[in-house]
This record gives sequence, structure tokens and C-alpha cells, in this order.
Amino acid sequence: MSRTNLFLKCIDCGREYNPEALHYLCPTCEDENREGQPQKGVLKAEYRFSQPPSFDLLKESGFIDLLPIKSRNSLPNLRVGNTPFYNISNINNLQLPFSLYVKDDSQNPTFSYKDRASAVVSAYAKENNISTIVAASTGNAGSSLAGICAAQGQRSIIMVPASAPIAKLTQIIMYGATVVPVKGTYDDAFDLSLLATKEFGWYNRNTAYNPYTIEGKKTAAFELFDQLGRTIPDRIFVPVGDGVIISGIFKGFEDLLGLGIIKKMPIIVAVQSVGSQNLVSNLNTSIFIISPSKTIADSISVDVPRNFNMAKQFINRYDGESVVVSDSEIIEASSMLARSTGIFTEPAAAAAFAGMLKYQKDNKIPNESKNVVLLTGSGLKDLKGVERIVNVPDAIEPSIGELKRIAQKI
Repeated sequence: MSRTNLFLKCIDCGREYNPEALHYLCPTCEDENREGQPQKGVLKAEYRFSQPPSFDLLKESGFIDLLPIKSRNSLPNLRVGNTPFYNISNINNLQLPFSLYVKDDSQNPTFSYKDRASAVVSAYAKENNISTIVAASTGNAGSSLAGICAAQGQRSIIMVPASAPIAKLTQIIMYGATVVPVKGTYDDAFDLSLLATKEFGWYNRNTAYNPYTIEGKKTAAFELFDQLGRTIPDRIFVPVGDGVIISGIFKGFEDLLGLGIIKKMPIIVAVQSVGSQNLVSNLNTSIFIISPSKTIADSISVDVPRNFNMAKQFINRYDGESVVVSDSEIIEASSMLARSTGIFTEPAAAAAFAGMLKYQKDNKIPNESKNVVLLTGSGLKDLKGVERIVNVPDAIEPSIGELKRIAQKI
């Protein structure tokens, strides 16, 4: 192994911590945290090498040298990552003047991007003889942790807002996890899970709290680079809620940049719903102001984006961009994506596609450029989100005459 040191660094004060001890937030900066404000003291994993490895060597080892675990054998015996990457040449039968790719992370084992984080957190727990993991979730992170823990023989406890979609709750229960519905928002469930961690000693998977969730989520950046023939795209559209997925994508490319494997960063676009834009609306403010969230895209519906400070740092440092889209634009994008490509995504994932469509409409995507849309979850996760545009026809008599009547309208 060419890695000589792994350490955790506070994004706020810069203090470094030995990963051999269990850390969530920087103890010094954590004391400054206040209710209704994004967390301070988020820790970032960084790696030092005696000799920088090549991308081929990293890929051959499963990128273990850039992960906070010791062996790939600690990972679940499921195919996490290495998700499909499609070139989309036209939308609504109209040829695109630029290159468009979609990365379909709904093809992970529990049908969402969150499996990347759960796999690494679970592997870390396995290597450290931790048997119980807790998480707060609107659904995807919970079902992901539940499924990964089922594969690893670990116990998972999932705290969800009572309004979480039934499809996601069903998934969690089927995996054998303990579900704790909480009267309140995702933020209420998040805070309760932190109290449970301190009270019972359960290992906490929460994004923007456990530093290794970022490390799992960054692996998509390595795959994008490889799937694009060892090149970087011009733009990547990412759905944003807590700010962890976009931070993971930035972190993955930053790792490659630091190793000299790439020479510049792609432009990464944060896409949020108009009804839940607390991250992008505060990028240029000195005081964080909350607007209560209300959007059909439940997976990115967040009042207090826990990873706001890290996401903001990445966006500012690497000239990231942002765009907001309405619920109607999200639903339209979901339908358009499904009809044009055969890929059915949940509203949160469709938000990224809606952001790309908005850029296209505003002539902000240059011809001949390479653009990627990150699709983070299956449409089967939240059927309620698209029920307004799904009209099931009335049943007909089983006769050819009745069928002819329908055939004339097709």
C-alpha cells in the first residue's frame, strides 16, 4: 500500500485528528453549534502518500488507498457502485447539440446513491468490531443502511420522520432494521439520533456527522472519470439537500487533483428545489436564514443542511454553480427522462435532470461540451411524487372491438 497516513481535518479550525480514535465532529468547534444552524466542526478525511499512486493502481485495488478502511474484504458482498453510465443523444426526439451522460445510481443494491456511504461506514464498523449502527433518514439513507447491514450481519436502527414515503419504510422493515418514526421533520429525527449515539453508544451513520459518508459518496467521481475515458466532464448536475453528495463529488475529484491525475476540476452544479433551497440561498449570506421546506422531492427536503459549510467551501473554492427548479419542473423532468431514456427516477434525482434542462433553456450549456447528470434514486422509491401525472385508463371488455376503439387513438 502506498498510502502512508490517513488523518481527519476540521474544515473550520484546521485541527487534525488521528482516525484510530472514533471521531464525528471536531470537539472544539462542536461546542459552537447552535440549534437551527448548519454544523461546525465537520471532519474531512485526507490522505498522504510516500509515492502518489497511478489511477490504474487505485482502480485495481478498488480505491482502498483512498478510503478509510483497511481491506476491500470488509465491504459488503454486494455490488455497490460501478453503476451504469449512459450517453443520451436526444430528448423528446430532439438531437442534443452537446454531449449528455447520466449516471444511474438507482442501480445500487437498495436502489439509491446512499449505498456508497453505507458500504464504507459498515466496513469501518466491521473492522472496528461495531455491531449496531443508527441513522436518521427521510427514507433512502435508512433503507440503504438497513440493506447493507443485513448483508453484513449488523444491526441497524433507523429514525425517520413520520411522513417518510411508505415504499422506503417498507424497504427498511423488510431488511430487518428497527424503524423509529419520529413526530416531526428530518432535522428532528437527526437530532434524536445524535442523542441516541451519546446515550447508547451506537455508531452513527448520519451524513455530515460521520466523516466517512463523504468518503463513500466520492467514489462516483472516480467512476465518472474512468467511464469518460479518463477525462473529466465540463459540468456535473447534482441534486442537493444536506450537501453531502455534492461534497462527495467535489472530494473525489479533489483527491484526483491532489494526486496529479487530473489538472482541473469540472464545474459542479448544485440543483435544489425552489421549495427547499436552504443551501444555495445561503451561499452568499453572512447569517444563515432558514425557509421551511416544502417540496415533492422528499430526499432533498432539508431545513438545515448539515453539510452546508463543507459544500459552501467546495463550491467557492472550485467555482461551482447552482440552480433552483420548481416542483412542476421536477415532475416534467421525471416524465421526460423516463419517456426519452427508459430510466425512472424519484423526484429528488429528477431535480438534477431538471437543472440541466433549465441550463439548456437558458443557453448555458455550450455546444460540444460534455455534461453529466447524477441520478441518485429509483422512481419506485416514491410513487406519490408522480401520481399527479399518472392516469390509469379505465378497464375495457376483453373484446377486439373495444381494443380497436383504443387503437384508433394511439
